[in-house]
Amino acid sequence: MIILISGASHAGKTLFAQKILEKYKYPYLSIDWLKMGLIRSGNTNLTPYDDDKLTPYLWKILQEIIKTAIENKQHLIIEGCYIPFDWKNSFERKYLSHIKYVCLIMSETYIHHHFNDIIRYANTIENRKNDSDFTVEYAIQDNQYYYQKCTEYGLDYIWIDKEYPIEIAL
Repeated sequence: MIILISGASHAGKTLFAQKILEKYKYPYLSIDWLKMGLIRSGNTNLTPYDDDKLTPYLWKILQEIIKTAIENKQHLIIEGCYIPFDWKNSFERKYLSHIKYVCLIMSETYIHHHFNDIIRYANTIENRKNDSDFTVEYAIQDNQYYYQKCTEYGLDYIWIDKEYPIEIAL
């Protein structure tokens, strides 16, 4: 099984991937690791701020990693915000049955009531260097965008409204 985890910034993608790794013992790949490896090695002229160009660039690599894992009957968790909403178009039917996609989306209510917690837990798994541009308004806008796109593309999502889901529901 390939598990793709997407979602807005600070939605808990990395923590969710870590929980699945612990429960199922599946290997895990952060798209940010791939991004920074390619950038730091000089294998691309893109920068961490080229989000609009990074998604198609990284997705070409990721879709081949996914196909290889499926062909070798291997499990893999891939998490990050660089998964295109039309990701299903990248695969033939024989691959799609082996891929589970989930998007983490926080409601506006959740963001308003738990913003301090969101900031406090931002570094639980990964070390964020500068979070000064992450505001309540940005969080609401980003999560609304992911909700709109998941609805538009008919993608599965976990709606985080009252409490953050601790248990893994796949």
